[in-house]
Amino acid sequence: MREGLETFQTAGVLNSISSYWNKAMNKSSLILLAMFGALVLSAPAQDTNALKTDLGVFETRTGTVLVKGFTQTGMLTVGTEVITVYCKESTDISAGRKADGLALVLSGNRPVHKRILVDYDEISPLLDGINYLNKITYDVTPLTSFDASFSTKSGFTVAAYSSQRQGTIQESLEYGDEFKVLVTPYQMMQLSQLIGQAKQNLDTLRSQK
Repeated sequence: MREGLETFQTAGVLNSISSYWNKAMNKSSLILLAMFGALVLSAPAQDTNALKTDLGVFETRTGTVLVKGFTQTGMLTVGTEVITVYCKESTDISAGRKADGLALVLSGNRPVHKRILVDYDEISPLLDGINYLNKITYDVTPLTSFDASFSTKSGFTVAAYSSQRQGTIQESLEYGDEFKVLVTPYQMMQLSQLIGQAKQNLDTLRSQK
């Protein structure tokens, strides 16, 4: 009886330690994820594609204090890939000028995380493009196959295509030759909602100026 009680007590202690350790690890993971996001988003726009955007060019300014603010809207997970959507507002303190837009951070099973910038004036057309492509049908062309897409200045592409007039229309998210992932219509809608929420956040900031 005594040995059974000791075994039960030992198991209880081990379970408590395991529970505490798991909670600590989860908290540490969240802290590390937040720190990584801050580093990625505050880094200079060295990607040549980022320099095709007004926001990317703005963030290369020197000889002044640049404040780069950002808020995470949410994440879309597709297989091993993770797309995190942020709204961004960068300020040149000396000139009193601002630039805003989105940052899409591509992470997951890849050695280097990618940051894609989207100017504010691209957001509405991007949302329209996503919604159109998510509802596209074979009637878009009388021909057998089609490939339809929308691309931002920095090269983020939303696409829909089919090689025959039957079956499921394939949808994908792409970024040059570095990133391509097939998505479902529901995942495409989720991305649209995240981008839409980020735009609402930016609209609120703009209305306060």
